[in-house]
Amino acid sequence: MHRRTFLRELLSAAAATVSLAVPLPSAAVTASQRFLRPPGAAPEADFAALCIRCGQCAEVCPNRCINFFGGELGVAKLDTPYIVPREQACILCMKCGEVCPTDALRAIPRELDAILAGVRMGTARVDESLCLSYQGKTCGVCYRACPLQDVAIRAGRLEQPIVSAEHCVGCGLCERSCIQMPQAIRVIPDQQRASTRQVAA
Repeated sequence: MHRRTFLRELLSAAAATVSLAVPLPSAAVTASQRFLRPPGAAPEADFAALCIRCGQCAEVCPNRCINFFGGELGVAKLDTPYIVPREQACILCMKCGEVCPTDALRAIPRELDAILAGVRMGTARVDESLCLSYQGKTCGVCYRACPLQDVAIRAGRLEQPIVSAEHCVGCGLCERSCIQMPQAIRVIPDQQRASTRQVAA
C-alpha cells in the first residue's frame, strides 16, 4: 500500500509537470474522455472524492473490464476505475459495488428491476449509416449480445437495433460485439451526456 501511495504521488507530480510543459493534442483528450464508470458509480462530480483508489473493484471483476487511469486526464482521475467497452465490456455481475468500501460504487442487487433503477453507465446509440442491418444486410449481433434483450434493445426489420434510451444501462456489450469497424453502435457515457446537458442549459 505504501508503494502504491508513493507511485500515485510520483505520477501526480509528473502529470502536473507534463500538463504545464506539453499540452495534449485536443484529439487525444477527446478520445480519452469516452469512458464508462463501473456500474453503480456515484455522479462524476462526486466520484473522485469518494473513490479511495483501493483497486478492489478490478480485483473482483470476473470479466477483467475495469482499468485505472494514469495521469492522462489529470490528477483528479488518477487511479480511478474506468471501462472502455470496445476493449472489454461490463457483464453486469454487480460484484464491484459489493466490495467498494466508500459507495463510490453503490451495491446493487443482480436483479432486473434493481439494475434498471440503479445502473446508468451510459446509453447506446446506433449510427444507421454504419449499421449493416440498416443497410439491408441482416446482422443482429448487438441485439444478441445485450443482457437486457427486448428491454434495453429490440430488433426491428432485418434485425435493425432499436435502443430504449430509458432502459439502456450502458454496459457496452453491444459495442464490444459490433462487427463493424468503426463500430456502428457506441455507448455515450453518462458523465458525457450530463456535461452536454449542462452546457446546453
